[in-house]
Amino acid sequence: MADAIILEFDGVGRDGYEAVNELLGLDAASGAGDWPEGMVSHTAGAKPGGWVVFEVWESKDAQAQFMGGRLGSALHEAGLPAPTRVEWLDLAAHHNPAG
Repeated sequence: MADAIILEFDGVGRDGYEAVNELLGLDAASGAGDWPEGMVSHTAGAKPGGWVVFEVWESKDAQAQFMGGRLGSALHEAGLPAPTRVEWLDLAAHHNPAG
């Protein structure tokens, strides 16, 4: 079974999220772009005072490679902070009924 991760960023909004996606060559609205190998799904949205990303990955190692490489560099280049919360979930199920 895949693993899920929650990343919370305090003080980050849609503009920061979109800036990072542009640096990564991703279009989250259409799904186009150079998505990382091993990512199963990506969801993001606003929370009071910040931004939350919820992703499902084939493995924690695949996410760690992305974070340590492309994503970490893009966050730095966009001037965004590291996540204030990183939590892994051991999924019991993951389905995309509409897909």
